[in-house]
Amino acid sequence: MNIIAVLKSVIPRWIILLLDLAIVVLSFSLSYFIVYRFEFIDILRGYFFIYTGLYSAVAFIVMYLMHIHTGLIRYSNMHDLERVVGSVLISSVIYLFCIHFWILPRWPVNAVTINIIMAVNLSVSSMTLITLRFAVKGFYFYIKNNSGDKKTVVLIYGSDTDAVFVKHALQGSEQANFTIAGFIDDDHHKKNTEIQQTKIYSLKSIEKLKQKYHVEKLVMMNRDLDEKNKKVAMEKCLELGIQILTVPPTDQWLFGKLNFDQIKHLKIEDLLQRKPIQMESSHISKDLLGKRILITGAAGSIGSEIVNQVIRYKPAMVILCDQAESPLHYLSLQVADNFPDVAWNIFIADITNYNRMSKLFLDYHPEIIFHAAAYKHVPMMEENPTEAVLTNVLGTKNVADLAMAFNCEKFVMISTDKAVNPTNIMGASKRIAEMYIQSIKKIKGDNHVNTRFITTRFGNVLGSNGSVVPRFKEQIEKGGPLTVTHPEITRYFMTIPEAVQLVLEAAVMGYGGEIFIFDMGEPVKITDLANNMIRLAGLQPEKDIKIVYTGLRPGEKLYEELLNNGESTLPTHHEKIRISKVIANSYDEILANIKDLIALNSQNDILGVVKKMKVIVPEFISNNSIFGDLDKILTECPDLSGLIVSLKESEDSKDFVAIARS
Repeated sequence: MNIIAVLKSVIPRWIILLLDLAIVVLSFSLSYFIVYRFEFIDILRGYFFIYTGLYSAVAFIVMYLMHIHTGLIRYSNMHDLERVVGSVLISSVIYLFCIHFWILPRWPVNAVTINIIMAVNLSVSSMTLITLRFAVKGFYFYIKNNSGDKKTVVLIYGSDTDAVFVKHALQGSEQANFTIAGFIDDDHHKKNTEIQQTKIYSLKSIEKLKQKYHVEKLVMMNRDLDEKNKKVAMEKCLELGIQILTVPPTDQWLFGKLNFDQIKHLKIEDLLQRKPIQMESSHISKDLLGKRILITGAAGSIGSEIVNQVIRYKPAMVILCDQAESPLHYLSLQVADNFPDVAWNIFIADITNYNRMSKLFLDYHPEIIFHAAAYKHVPMMEENPTEAVLTNVLGTKNVADLAMAFNCEKFVMISTDKAVNPTNIMGASKRIAEMYIQSIKKIKGDNHVNTRFITTRFGNVLGSNGSVVPRFKEQIEKGGPLTVTHPEITRYFMTIPEAVQLVLEAAVMGYGGEIFIFDMGEPVKITDLANNMIRLAGLQPEKDIKIVYTGLRPGEKLYEELLNNGESTLPTHHEKIRISKVIANSYDEILANIKDLIALNSQNDILGVVKKMKVIVPEFISNNSIFGDLDKILTECPDLSGLIVSLKESEDSKDFVAIARS
């Protein structure tokens, strides 16, 4: 058995108690001798053994009751040291009380002398007990750090009290052998100062420290990771190949100690996170409190987060609607566990089934609807246009019409930046849905609509099902390569909770007919995203994991937009939410166009469907798609009836370009 194993073994607590008692007795005796100037005759005449015995008994009882012997000495902290000093102080107070009211009347000595002895003893006992703990702790970590075991050299971001706690936790870790190379702080006043013999360095020193000490990791609190200087430090570490670990705030440590499992590797979501969104919670609470709320697509990435956030505002009931049985079942288990006091119901339905959705409205009479159900994957919808129209257009129309029929208060639709100048079927279908929702405010005649119809439009959300981040994670776990469609492709990103917060905020401020656009920050180049994810995994791009460019997928474009051509925006009271000034279409016109589109869709007339979509959304120009040449043909030959007949007779609809050109 090596010395580290011996040091790690736990000494029985009664031995620690007896050792502490022995130190206390010796300290008292030494104090007694010092005050009497080592004149042993006077000491014996002064009933030394009676006074010492009484103090030993008092100290034993106090130390036992205060449990100062129960903590592992090698992990002693300030709280442990405070208890040590407290036990000596309490013992002294109780002892003096006993002396003055019980001992002195029987065995009289000079009371002043006893007071002096206790004053000296308070210092000697406290210092001796503390020194013992520092000595044991120092010896343990000295042996541990020089044991020859592999050490992980780390830097700690920050130099406040929390950073010092992190230092102690890492040094005391049983699962890993950490060596602290220093603290990193952006406060230039702290540069080159020390905390507990550990130096504080500036951000600019990270590269030198990497070379000098072979730093492997940077540890930082995961609270407010979006701060500017933290991002600089993170990006510098990624560039240098230093892994970044995050730990929760100290108030989340179990029993005041950091569990090794709480130390996490930085996620790409953390790296892309921006300044936390400030919400008007009181307004949202007032809007949702006591309401019956329907969430379609509840089992999806956005829908489930809407459930999670909405349910915290204590609605009267939440109806979770989706057609995906297994994810909906899993969501129901989560809701039951986390929110046992909230009323909720599961309703399995396809939003394209009007009769089934009517049953939902008849049974529950929802007051507020968050419509998140949709098909979202661009390449799949490019291959299945009729399904995109069926769900994204007809399904949205069904839920919206029922909201009007049942006089619901509010209908909030979740849209996408791909609806802006769409280059694919999915984006065009969502744009048509937007147009219908926005046009309802324009209904004329006696059919006055009380329901407020609101659209929210934002880009990609990090970590959603089937999105790029989970895909890259899977590819990294398999050893690569990472597949990126184009070196220059960029996307806007938000975290899922961030997007849903803005949806709730927009829902409160909407009067009906608006399209709310969210500030998504700067677009992110997907190649940079891939490189950073490789580095976050502790690997090197192109050396450990390759990046392969596969070419743009059908319907995909290089740059996403948040506004259509000619659109501008108006500000709102929330700095991250603006309103698009897009002109709403006539309700009668868009309704007629959608009816024609659905009729073509029911006939499985793919080319007729795509042509109609392009008529409804003139800015819809297909990109890298089998429907691309249809844009040229539409320009030259608006009447495609003869062409469509020919294509219906073709076995392969992909041959339409060749037929059209002939």
